[in-house]
Amino acid sequence: MTSGEIRASVCMATYKGSAYVAEQIESIVAQLGPDDELVIVDDSSPDDTAAVIVQTVARLNESRVFLTSTNENVGYVRAFEAAIRRARGRYVFLSDQDDVWTPGRHEAMIAGLSDALVVAGNHSILGRAGTRLWYPPLRAGTSSKHLLNLFAILVGYRPYFGCAMGFRREVVDGGVLPIPPFVTESHDVWIAITGNVRGSIRHLERDVVERRLHDSNQTPLGVRGLGTILRARRMLARAVLEAWRRALAAKRARQALRAGRAARASR
Repeated sequence: MTSGEIRASVCMATYKGSAYVAEQIESIVAQLGPDDELVIVDDSSPDDTAAVIVQTVARLNESRVFLTSTNENVGYVRAFEAAIRRARGRYVFLSDQDDVWTPGRHEAMIAGLSDALVVAGNHSILGRAGTRLWYPPLRAGTSSKHLLNLFAILVGYRPYFGCAMGFRREVVDGGVLPIPPFVTESHDVWIAITGNVRGSIRHLERDVVERRLHDSNQTPLGVRGLGTILRARRMLARAVLEAWRRALAAKRARQALRAGRAARASR
């Protein structure tokens, strides 16, 4: 890595991921530039996940990968939050431990952030190119339909997945972070809510990741009970309100900064 500014940070949270994490790391570092980094937070895995990561990094002779571990198991949402806090790049991307990046994904995602705070792409199922779960794919034409996107989030119809998302540094402090304590799952949807509330999200129609489905996925895959669904919808509604509050606070801060500059210039 050069001594200049970090361009992009890829944030990965791992937990009992020794079976697949090496393949994922390889697919990521193959696309990283000299001023990019991969930040991994292992969530106190009881298996040899951390050792596999260390061995993989050594085998690849990589200086762009940084591994830390939590002192106790905090869950994937807080592990991702810890990784984002350690990220130094102008652009921040999320990565699961067991997927595989599609060719050209990294630069396409960076390009998607050229005029948007948040970018979200589609994914396919590993080994079954072009196939997805039940929901429709993201379309570029709905990028600017922010209220529609928020409604679709609340009814569970908009497929925002963290493994296919990224955001600019400007939306980290006071925006994405801190992740509200009541957000105990779906940190990726929280990021999508932030982008839509601030009126700046880009949908990429291309598949940017091949998602591996298996019995140990940390995010739920099957049909959920009605009670679980209703609790999740209440959580997301609170998240929308919190995102609006933060957006208004950020707007007031910008206005105060401009007013201060104007006052100093008039002296």
